[in-house]
Amino acid sequence: MIRFHFAKDSGHYRAGHLGEALVRTLRGLGRDVLGVDLRASPFTAATGSIADRAFVKTCMAGVDAVFHVATLHKPHVGTHSRQDFVDTNITGTLNLLEAAAGVRAFVFTSTTSVFGDAMRPADGRPAVWVTEDLVPVPRNIYGVTKAAAEDLCQLFHRNHKLAVVVLRTSRFFPEEDDAKDAREAFADANLKANEYLNRRVDLEDVVSAHLCAAEKAAEIGFGKYVISATSPFTEDDLVGLRRDAAAVVRRHVPEYEAEYVRRDWRLPVAIDRVYVNDKARRELGWRPQVDFRAVVERLKAGDDIRSPLARVIGSKGYHDERFTEGPYPIGN
Repeated sequence: MIRFHFAKDSGHYRAGHLGEALVRTLRGLGRDVLGVDLRASPFTAATGSIADRAFVKTCMAGVDAVFHVATLHKPHVGTHSRQDFVDTNITGTLNLLEAAAGVRAFVFTSTTSVFGDAMRPADGRPAVWVTEDLVPVPRNIYGVTKAAAEDLCQLFHRNHKLAVVVLRTSRFFPEEDDAKDAREAFADANLKANEYLNRRVDLEDVVSAHLCAAEKAAEIGFGKYVISATSPFTEDDLVGLRRDAAAVVRRHVPEYEAEYVRRDWRLPVAIDRVYVNDKARRELGWRPQVDFRAVVERLKAGDDIRSPLARVIGSKGYHDERFTEGPYPIGN
């Protein structure tokens, strides 16, 4: 049986984007899935908190693999206490790891946010080439707790021989950006299309990465992987991306320009980071389908740039209420 744990994705705790997507996919493959969440949903079989050790233990009978996607996210930083983040992201992970003795695979959904300030180049410096070798410098409680949870995963592999794969996923949410300046500078669809150049991934590709990780976990033992759309850039582009991003994109994906002109869209003046998925594709056998070129082709055809699965899941939101600054509390 696949025991599957998901997630505090919103203030009212409905099943999260990835949680629902994984349950839908695994059920479609004929797998026996137990979805765990704080609140009942069509994709939740057991209702409770992963911070409750006794509850977690009862969910582990007959487990073959665990997909741990439960988390408090960055948009919750302004509405939840630091202790809430510790309880869910660290204590919850510890409880799952302690109850996972004997499982074939433990897949932990982390985030590229663990890299934090390491992805912010100083003025005049090239864009950052973000691989698994980049040393994290978390910049908020979200990043700190996810990094700590990664360390717990490594500890349980080292001390208990648990096969664990950590997936540092980039952006796949369909909601508006949590940065006010980004929301004001670009139309939402324009912003998300741009992000496929360097920092976004389609939900369907995130699901396939998790399935690959579960299959490869025993062979890998322990590994951390950046999960993001394949970028068209190389390390030779990093200086140019900070000076004139459009010129670099034009060299690699010239067909984007006519479609962007037609839609009155634009690229950012500069790109400060590039997420690199080479290791995940090589070691996990992961084959992401949606990249910037695919997005441009879908735009030209008048199609939705999201995969069918992403469209079915749709937007869920992170909070029930609206705030002074819009969909997110001040500070996000």
